[in-house]
Parts: sequence; structure tokens; C-alpha cells
Amino acid sequence: MYRHSGTVEKGVRQMAFESLTDKLQNVFKNLRSKGRLTEEDVRTALKEVKMALLEADVNFKVVKQFVKAVEERAVGADVMNGLNPGQMVIKIVNEEMVSLMGSETTEIEMQPGKAVTVIMMCGLQGAGKTTTTAKIAGKLKLKGKKPLLVACDVYRPAAIKQLQINGEKQQVDVFSMGENHRPADIAAAALEHARKNGHNVVILDTAGRLHIDEEMMAELIGIKNGMEVHQTLLVVDAMTGQDAVNVAKEFDEKVGIDGVVLSKMDGDSRGGAALSIKAVTGKPILYIGMGEKLSDLEQFYPDRMANRILGMGDVLTLIEKAQQNLDIDEEKEKEMAARMKKGKFDFEDYLESMKQMRNMGGLSGILSMMPGMGKQMADIESAVDEKQLARMEAIVLSMTPEERQNPKLLNPSRKGRIAKGAGVDIAVVNRFMKQFEQSQKMMKQFPGMMGGKKGRGLFGGMGGMKFPF
Repeated sequence: MYRHSGTVEKGVRQMAFESLTDKLQNVFKNLRSKGRLTEEDVRTALKEVKMALLEADVNFKVVKQFVKAVEERAVGADVMNGLNPGQMVIKIVNEEMVSLMGSETTEIEMQPGKAVTVIMMCGLQGAGKTTTTAKIAGKLKLKGKKPLLVACDVYRPAAIKQLQINGEKQQVDVFSMGENHRPADIAAAALEHARKNGHNVVILDTAGRLHIDEEMMAELIGIKNGMEVHQTLLVVDAMTGQDAVNVAKEFDEKVGIDGVVLSKMDGDSRGGAALSIKAVTGKPILYIGMGEKLSDLEQFYPDRMANRILGMGDVLTLIEKAQQNLDIDEEKEKEMAARMKKGKFDFEDYLESMKQMRNMGGLSGILSMMPGMGKQMADIESAVDEKQLARMEAIVLSMTPEERQNPKLLNPSRKGRIAKGAGVDIAVVNRFMKQFEQSQKMMKQFPGMMGGKKGRGLFGGMGGMKFPF
């Protein structure tokens, strides 16, 4: 999706499981097309499910157990003779997938009262540990905590500086003693500093290595021996597939972990780690990283993830994203809704809607969480020209504030100046203006879609979000 960085990404950002979702939806389509199911129908479908999961890099033993559990429940009289057996099998697959990933959402356990909670972050180099550490600090701050980030990586060049920069962006304090102290001593000093300065969460950013070695494990154990660590969280790269599961298993056996954070889930990864980690290690996934921005960290909900994987959408996460990212206050929202109902949506509103859409992961990010959009995504993506969206925004940014607020000012001379500023032909500006006028007329004709407190049309309950299409 287009990002406001002056460049346009090639293609639309893909979510992990995209290929798996497509394959599973094909299997389910065949099941639903049958009026009645035989045991052979179910077993044939589950063979395809098994292959799809293996290709998504889900652990072989996990796949075997999963398919067996589904088959035992699906091949029964209640399902076979039910009114909608295909739908019943899909429901069972969904339930077993939720169970596989942990059933319940797991939170970071905090110490009661004024006690300081110590969280140790660990992981291999390149997994995104330092960035994830700052992301978690931001999440906890939003929940009313006062976190302290601690720079315990004294080996990697610029690790301390990176943590300090991220801490500043999150408006979270960072404790550092430089590169000439033992990590265990830095951690102990940070805890004392936290107690004196009112911090109730200490998050230790420890050093990673290119691979698991005894030196790294000894350092982590040394920190744990020197102080009480309440939560040890492992950051693993989702794009490494089964390697991520093996890393989690080894860290747990040698150091002991309480939970996992899967980074880079927005990449073109097969996603098998998310479906394997809980089953193999017994440790829950707490968060998933969905991008490079410090706000791109989502709580992991097994049921919502199962819905995404099976192409059923994730409306709850979409609504939460809208509520978190839309910073329109109530009065401004009412004013905007009133203008739109009168067809007075201007180019300032257009820019705001573009900003809102980007904050939620772009058009494809929004549509990917809508139920039933899986098979239609390819058609929608091909219909949306990302470069065209970028050109449209460039045209609006080339206008003066007065022109954005009053499009009637745009005479041929002004349009020529705007075209030059945006680097497009004046015909493109004229076409865009015509489309914009048509959108205004549509909004006037269908005010119910424009939102307001009582009815927000297609995107009800999502903070009155407006889209530039």
C-alpha cells in the first residue's frame, strides 16, 4: 500500500498466511458445494488442509495432531447428517486452530501494587528485538504504566543509541551505563534507578547473537541470577518459519521463557511459526509485529488469528485500529459529518482520510480484515493503482490551503500551477477534479454512509472513518 514517504511500494504489502488462506478457502468452497458429506469427502478435504499447512511451514507433528483432532470430530453422525455438514467441518477446523494457538489471549503479568515488574527481552540478532522492546514500552505506557527501557546490549554497534531514539519517540525513559559494564550490573542499577524515580516496569533489552551460543545463554542466566525477572519474552522473526519455533524451544530449555513475540508478521512469510510455537513449546504468543512503525504491534488473539487464516476477516481488530489511530475529536467529527452530508467534503478532508487509511495499514490492510474479502483481494488490488493514489495526494498537496478548502477557486491557471507542482499533466488534474465532484454528489445523496454518532454506514462503530474512494 502507498506510504507517505515520497515513494510507492511495488505491489500491496502481503500478510503472512495469504497463500494458506487461499488454499484453505478453496478446500472449504468444495465442502460447502456438497449437499451431504461422506467420510471420504472429509478425509480428502483434510489431506488438502494437511498439505496447505505443511507448505505454510507448520511443524509436521503439529499438523499431524491437528488433522487427527479435526477428523475425529468431523467424521461423526452429528456432522455427517447435519443440515449443513460442510459448514460444521469448517467450524471444527476453526475451533481446533484456535486451540492450537492457545485458545486464550495472554497478557504480560504485572506485579501487584507499587512493585516493579521486570521484563527481560531476548532473541537472536535481526529479529527486531530492540524495536519490539520499545513497542511494548509504548503499549504499557498507554495502559497507564511508567516503563523504563534499559540498554543491556553492550556489543552491537549503535544498539544503545537505537534504544534511546525509540524511547524518545515513545516518550519513555531510557537507562544506559554505556558499553563498559556487565549487563547484569546494568540491570541491577536500572532496577534501583526505577525504584527511586517511580517507574513500575523495567524492560531489559539484552544482546542477541547471530545464532544461539553458550556465551549468550550464560549472560541471560547471569541477569536472572542477579535479580528477580518476572517475565522473559522471546522475540522471533516470523519469516524464518520453523527456525523460529526451534529457537523458541531452545531458549525455553536453556533460559526459560514466559511468552513469545512474533515480529515481521506483515512480511510475505508463510506464517507457520504462529501455528506451531504454542503447541511445540507450550509458551503463548503475546504480540505480533505488523510493521516497522513503533505503533505496529498487535495483541495476539488466537480466535481472531484463526479467523484471518480461514478468510473470515477480523473486524474486531479493524475497529480497535480505527479507535487507536483516528485522532479526530468529537466536535471535529460532528462538523466533518455535517459537511459531508451537505456534500461539502473538501480537499482538507481528503488528505485527512488518506492519513487515516495509511495509519490503518492502507486499503489492502483494511480490506484484508473484512469478512469474505479473501478471494476478492486480488481483483481489488489490481483495480487500485497505488501510483494513482500517490499522484492524487501530490495534486492536493500542490494546492494552497485556500484552494483545498474551496475547490471552486480552481480556475485553469491555478490547475496549471497545481499540475506542474505535482508533476502531472493538466488533464490528470481535470480528471481528478471531476471524480472529486462526483464523490461530493454521491455523499450528498447517501448521507447514511457518511457516519455520525448514530449510523456509520458500512464502517459502523469505526470512529466515523472516511475513505478517499
